Amino acid sequence: MVDVVIKKMINYFRGDIKRINHALKVYGFAGCIAGGENLSDKEIKVINLAAVLHDIGIVNAQTKHNSTSGHYQEMEGPDVARQLLSDISIDVDILERVCFIIGHHHSYNKIDGNDFQIIVESDFLVNIDEENMSLKSIRAVSDKYFKTATGTELIKNIYF
Repeated sequence: MVDVVIKKMINYFRGDIKRINHALKVYGFAGCIAGGENLSDKEIKVINLAAVLHDIGIVNAQTKHNSTSGHYQEMEGPDVARQLLSDISIDVDILERVCFIIGHHHSYNKIDGNDFQIIVESDFLVNIDEENMSLKSIRAVSDKYFKTATGTELIKNIYF
């Protein structure tokens, strides 16, 4: 199923290699972290789908609000995700969880489970590089936002 969703994401972002690659990198890190955290099959499905689609609202955020800020991505993302997933057989509870994470993935005070935590950590692992964060900022992000053993190990091995 995730292969179909990846193709849908690529088609949606058609020609925007930066956004496509960002989603694929987040998906890769999310899978790595999830694999080390003893999660249920349901949590892994949520993580895979949310990782691929976490920034799917960015196009509508730019079009409707002339901004790619996280707040607007969160506002616009769930509806786009529902549209992209509408012809795929997904349990309602998984769909709702994926949309919740997409709709809050920049609202770190809303993290309420391992699936959400892993999306946040994976997004940070990619954004640190893409935004050329300073070592001081990386340490602050690591200390404040990284909670999983696997994510913590990755950030340390990659950036410290």
